[in-house]
Amino acid sequence: MTMHKSISYLMFLLLAVLAVSCEKVIHVDLNDAEKRLVIEGVVGNQAGTSKVLVSTTKSFYDGNDFAGISGAIVSVTDEEGVVTSFTETSTGIYEAPSLIGKEGKTYTLLVELEGQTFTAVSTMQQQAMIDTIYVQDDNLFGETRKVVQVQFTDPPGRGNGYRFVQYVNGRKEKEIFIYSDELIDGNTATISLRYDDDDDDATIHSGDTIVVDMFCIEDRIYKYWFSLQQGASGNNWSTPANPVTNIIGGALGYFSAQTVERKTMVAP
Repeated sequence: MTMHKSISYLMFLLLAVLAVSCEKVIHVDLNDAEKRLVIEGVVGNQAGTSKVLVSTTKSFYDGNDFAGISGAIVSVTDEEGVVTSFTETSTGIYEAPSLIGKEGKTYTLLVELEGQTFTAVSTMQQQAMIDTIYVQDDNLFGETRKVVQVQFTDPPGRGNGYRFVQYVNGRKEKEIFIYSDELIDGNTATISLRYDDDDDDATIHSGDTIVVDMFCIEDRIYKYWFSLQQGASGNNWSTPANPVTNIIGGALGYFSAQTVERKTMVAP
């Protein structure tokens, strides 16, 4: 066998080995984590906005459908001792349409389920009002997008947090938009609702209807959304952990007494 043929033969064997190696199946075990109870409770400042969701966490293989739990006893007590009972309107969804929260008042949530008791306390903050919302072109990494800007004035006194929810033609944006008054106490601020969603349905075009909800939340609820945001974006460099919660009793989630304001516009 000539030197040239020997080299060609060795190269053939090497490529054959690599081809077989590439076909090897890698098995990864994805063990289901222990399921946990999740409570997401809100007392709002408008009729029909006070609601409590009771569900369980889902495994890696489960879908994204809401895993609601029936049979819970849910109530909220204000600082004057007035108790409002919530009615289960569908599986895991408990509502109290007549409960309208007031700024400065503290509310206590009580959830009883299968012999377990879960409680949480939240105080409704002073409502900050949206001055205006508008759309401007934003260039990020060479790509130009229309991005909603929200301008609002923060009330004096630190400890206010804000959460924004954006809808484009009725579709809720998945991004978590939050803001703290740590650097803007008592001043006017503008927040850009930038998003990472590449779905064309989330992209804003001229003529689209934009709806923005602004929730005024207390600092510990801001920290819940902040920890959830960091975990979702992969910015949590420490050991992965569940979002911080103000619920006592071992459940995940949050309870927030919060104000809400909605603004609507058509993108130019």
